[in-house]
Amino acid sequence: MKELVEVIAKALVDNPDEVVVTEKMNGKDLTIELHVAPSDMGKVIGKQGRIAKAIRTVVKAAALEDNKRVDVDIV
Repeated sequence: MKELVEVIAKALVDNPDEVVVTEKMNGKDLTIELHVAPSDMGKVIGKQGRIAKAIRTVVKAAALEDNKRVDVDIV
């Protein structure tokens, strides 16, 4: 899941070197934190949060195979 979020985020931003993705496991729950440069924050969130919602939807769909609950936090 970490790699999926990283690939998507790096494709969206102007500074792909500043994209950092971390995973935190808590039982069956997985939290993925996405850190980007402040200037790229708007590109990752999108208008009215549409891009952020799309990223979360893709990751949750990929997590269904593993029977895990995944949350994506954009920090």
